[in-house]
Amino acid sequence: MRTAALGRSGIQISEVGLGCMTLPADRAEAVRIIREAVDLGITFFDTADLYGQGMNEEVVGEALAPVRQRVIIATKVGNRFEPGKPGWTWDPSPAYIERAIEASLRRLRTDYIDLYQLHGGTMEDPSDEIVALMERFVEKGVIRAYGISSIRPNVIRRYLNGSNIATIMMQYSLLDRRPEEWFPEIEAKGVGVIARGPVASGWLSGKKAPKPDDTYLGYGAADLARAPQILRQIAPDRTPAQAAIQFSVAPSAVCCAVPGASRMSQLGENAEAGKLPPLTDAQMARLREAYPAKVYTDHRPT
Repeated sequence: MRTAALGRSGIQISEVGLGCMTLPADRAEAVRIIREAVDLGITFFDTADLYGQGMNEEVVGEALAPVRQRVIIATKVGNRFEPGKPGWTWDPSPAYIERAIEASLRRLRTDYIDLYQLHGGTMEDPSDEIVALMERFVEKGVIRAYGISSIRPNVIRRYLNGSNIATIMMQYSLLDRRPEEWFPEIEAKGVGVIARGPVASGWLSGKKAPKPDDTYLGYGAADLARAPQILRQIAPDRTPAQAAIQFSVAPSAVCCAVPGASRMSQLGENAEAGKLPPLTDAQMARLREAYPAKVYTDHRPT
């Protein structure tokens, strides 16, 4: 498995990680998938306190406790929920974050979190207070690095210029190239992009057929059906999902992709993408030509 630096944190991670949100509901099977991921060379595991109202963190903690020193655990905070009640509210207040991190540490069975991410963000958040708190967490050794998970350019720029974030998690794939506009600015700050959704909710894997009324970010059913076919044509020596994952990690700004896995076979296919030869410049150019980049229209910096 190829490795990369987790932004400016100094932490090394596998190029392909595991997004734990889509793990199966069966706890034993979920633990088995996570442990198999470690055996396949995956070292980066991304979860959030919101997923399953803490249950996902518990599963990750149980699975990785025996190998804690060999893996990198990332989790997120800011979406406040009441156990047993549906829904959540956005609460990025330092008071809430201080309580939430204690709960995450307990559920993850660890005394430190490698990467602690704000799970969203708005321009109304008390960002200076949030950053000061994250810096205190780093000083105390409670976290090794911090970042944000956001697709809002104005929020991203605020943290790029007003904090020591190591990473930004962004949805990025062949079908969602909007983040590329901001890659140079992100990279210039030494910050790494974590690409979530590299197979675009499964549309790039070729394993589900779009219905006539299916859409994804403005692409219609015909565009969605064509995407895995193009990936097969341009990269015939790998599966469409593997080519899609490799597309998402190809930019130098990107340090890792975190596809999910609900089945062992899916995990194996994803992990192999980090071991196969990368896509060539020519292959990347053909893919970019097939699906040109769009731009974010909302939440742009003024």
